[in-house]
Amino acid sequence: MDSLTQIVLGAAVGEVCLGKKVGNKAMLWGAIAGTIPDLDVLVNIFTDDLTANEMHRGFSHSIFFCLIASPILGWLIHRLYRKKQEASWKEWGMLSFWTFFTHPLLDAHTTWGTQLFWPFDLRLAYKNINVIDPIYTLPFLLLVILAMFFKREKRMRRIFVWTGISLSTIYLLYTVFIKLHVDGIFKAELHRQEIAYDRLTHQPTLLNSILWQATVETYDAYYVGVYSLLDEDKNIEFWRYDKNLPLREILVNDYTPYFQRLTKLSDGWFLMESMDSGFVFRDMRFGQISFESNPEDIVFAYEINIMQEPWTIRQLDPPRDKMKEVIGELFDRIKGIKKPVSIETGLP
Repeated sequence: MDSLTQIVLGAAVGEVCLGKKVGNKAMLWGAIAGTIPDLDVLVNIFTDDLTANEMHRGFSHSIFFCLIASPILGWLIHRLYRKKQEASWKEWGMLSFWTFFTHPLLDAHTTWGTQLFWPFDLRLAYKNINVIDPIYTLPFLLLVILAMFFKREKRMRRIFVWTGISLSTIYLLYTVFIKLHVDGIFKAELHRQEIAYDRLTHQPTLLNSILWQATVETYDAYYVGVYSLLDEDKNIEFWRYDKNLPLREILVNDYTPYFQRLTKLSDGWFLMESMDSGFVFRDMRFGQISFESNPEDIVFAYEINIMQEPWTIRQLDPPRDKMKEVIGELFDRIKGIKKPVSIETGLP
């Protein structure tokens, strides 16, 4: 999830653990500890984009990290407040553990997922909530802020925090049921359109759990379609993207190291394009930012330059000039307003 959400969750967990003893300091350190696992993004300073993404939500989001880092942070916090002795280092360690642990538990519900059981090669990704969802975050944030204005011994402080935890958890569970419902919708529509597929994945679009985007894999192509719970017309238009199988075969034979790493990172959901200096790898798991057929709008993509020695790889940003337009289209599409599009698509 986004940093603000993890701060709010960490503050709430910190309050539950030690709020009665240390007051707002519990929220403060819960919020800080709740953001620490995401510091793995700093790896990008020292390495290339591919390696950084391979490591993202890995070790720092694991149970192993929780077990070794929480007593260290607990001891440091205890040393900071050693004169007051409001809580023991073990109590600060437990606060650190639960804030570290709830962070990857929440992240596991997103599309990227987490390696909770690192070093085992297993990524949990339930894909039932977007990384930025104001319905989850904003009421939770408001309730935690309100709790801060009550003294630590006041009952209302705990009521506000537990209400925030309860509402956010209920909403998270609700998105699981929405996902199951949407899964049936997509499968029924694929059957109606007689699209025989090998794999299907879907996730909510940015800022909401109403509009969902599906990516469908067949032998030689991917299909991408969107469905809103508010759609009156239940027919779904799918945009087709050719897999470019000849290029894949070349890459398997000639560019095995990069190709294998990218294939593993994307769990096999990818498109390939050749270019003068090398090729572009597009990760299909996260869908695209637009509501039209355009491979350049696919969220995650990498450019591999084989004309340089050593080869270089960099992550491509989605076209920023389209973001304002896309946000407007997003809210229209959430409301069930469809823009006429052509089903005849494919890579140029």
